[in-house]
Amino acid sequence: MTQPLIEVRHLKKYFPVNGGTLHAVDDVSFTIEKGKTLGVVGESGCGKSTLGRTLIHLQESTDGQILLDGKDVTKVRKKELKAVREKMQIIFQDPYSSIDPRFSIDETIKEPLIVSGRYSRKEMVQRAEELMELVGIDERLRRAYPHELDGGRRQRVGIARALALEPDFIVCDEPVSALDVSIQAQVLNLLKKLQIERGLTYMFITHDMSVVRHISDDICVMYLGQMVEKCASKELFRNPLHPYTRALLSAIPSTDIHHRQERIRLKGEITSPVDPEPGCRFAARCPFAQEKCHAPQHQINASDGHFVTCCRVHEINA
Repeated sequence: MTQPLIEVRHLKKYFPVNGGTLHAVDDVSFTIEKGKTLGVVGESGCGKSTLGRTLIHLQESTDGQILLDGKDVTKVRKKELKAVREKMQIIFQDPYSSIDPRFSIDETIKEPLIVSGRYSRKEMVQRAEELMELVGIDERLRRAYPHELDGGRRQRVGIARALALEPDFIVCDEPVSALDVSIQAQVLNLLKKLQIERGLTYMFITHDMSVVRHISDDICVMYLGQMVEKCASKELFRNPLHPYTRALLSAIPSTDIHHRQERIRLKGEITSPVDPEPGCRFAARCPFAQEKCHAPQHQINASDGHFVTCCRVHEINA
């Protein structure tokens, strides 16, 4: 078995808040193979973006391990952290707020090259030109500023900046959610093209199930900081096992008027992520919940590579 590029073991990220501790990411484990895409889905506030930011050290983890190509990079500091960040980059959700409005496009793309300290001025000019051509930004826009570009071009600038230091792993934090649908398709196709050509590994964070189905090899479903289901993309859409995943998939709009999908409407109060009780955090809204669901839950390999955090998974899907 080949070694995964990214391996996460029992990762936790907690934030102190008034009245307790917010469990934003709580005991999450997964792997991502080289050249593959892991989609991370779930409703707003489930911890998707926090997970991605913690992986690349924009936020430091509370507990757990992060391995990059077999090396533990959980607690790296200073020079080691700089080296790790060159290998792990991020594309942010909002292409306007993630780019300094005072920098031209050329300066924005050159910034990581300058910070690395490994490139001469001539090399930086050449590298910036290569990156602009790679992501489809016209040379005439080199001296333009972010406010002069549309959302699609701004996101291409963000992609070029993320690629500047030739990373192995990129966190795509809802990179198309702020774009028009037609532009979304162009950016998604660009990301797929770059992955094939450069062997990139992605974590693709989104709330759009149609998008994640298109781009992901595997999908991880999160609910209130915990991973409730993880499997291959085709398997998830063919055979969802967790009640929350079923509800999530039932909300996808369908154009098939002959086979209307019944919407699963969740009832009950959302469990507070501040010092939550042991047990399934979905239990308060789950139509299949029983007393044992309030006991500590563990990840189960329900079938070959199909992981579910639910003590009743076999009963529900019998």
